[in-house]
Amino acid sequence: MSPSEPEPARTPLPAVEFDVDDLDADEEVSLEFYRQVEVRSDMLVPLAEHHTANGVHSYYVLFDRTATYGHPGMPQYVAVHLLRDQEKETFTFEKELLPLPAMAQSWLIHRGCPADAIGLDPELGPPPADEATRALEQRLAGDGDRYAMGYSYTRDDPDDMVTVVALRALDERAPFPFRVVVEEVDTDAWTRTLREGGFATVEEALQWCDDRLRGQAGPLPPVRPAASFTRPAALPKPPVQHPPGRAR
Repeated sequence: MSPSEPEPARTPLPAVEFDVDDLDADEEVSLEFYRQVEVRSDMLVPLAEHHTANGVHSYYVLFDRTATYGHPGMPQYVAVHLLRDQEKETFTFEKELLPLPAMAQSWLIHRGCPADAIGLDPELGPPPADEATRALEQRLAGDGDRYAMGYSYTRDDPDDMVTVVALRALDERAPFPFRVVVEEVDTDAWTRTLREGGFATVEEALQWCDDRLRGQAGPLPPVRPAASFTRPAALPKPPVQHPPGRAR
């Protein structure tokens, strides 16, 4: 575009409205909500939201534009569940930071949000690149309560925009008790791809994550169904913090 040509008009990002300003009977909850969520509401992009007809429940999947300026690797999505008590003029809330939109959807669904009411806005963020991505995202949103997240790292480098997540199956009889889910964003095509792999040990899962962040990972091992469930020996829990090895 030549200097004389006007820049195309940018569509402003939608703003998030929590509608709790008049519900301040419980000052402690109101202050905590302000500190944890509302203080940066102008930097939260609502990717999906659902409100019950009676106004009691609100569910949000939010993209936090400030996350990239915080601690390296931090999750960039915020799931929020608001529960209002109109009679007492107060509210309570739950909030969780999560590395993938499908995991935020899952968190909300398992707190009462209808699964078909919390779909992501297709105008915001890169669309799925293929049907495999759509299917895996749908499964993560619906079955997320079967796994506990042990580790995640989000890299927002335009040359390698990737999120790795290590999950542990809550059912210890699962044939591959550790999963790695990888989201990669093609910044040229502006699409996202999601894939998963199965691992027998937490060490193997975390090593693959480390290798991927170093740019040295091989293909993800497939998740194969088992012929029978055999209870394994006691499984170590994956670490909750600190990326394994160099992350950037």
